[in-house]
Amino acid sequence: KKKIWKTIWKKKGYWVALKAFSLAKSLSTGNSKSFFVQQIQTLE
Repeated sequence: KKKIWKTIWKKKGYWVALKAFSLAKSLSTGNSKSFFVQQIQTLE
């Protein structure tokens, strides 16, 4: 059970980091449209 929770937490942390990175990237380039496109792709 402990192992399962660890993998779930790792996956969650990965998605949060990925979203935060893509958001920061879109803000630095000034193109927020690319962020929404990336967000939709990650949900699929």
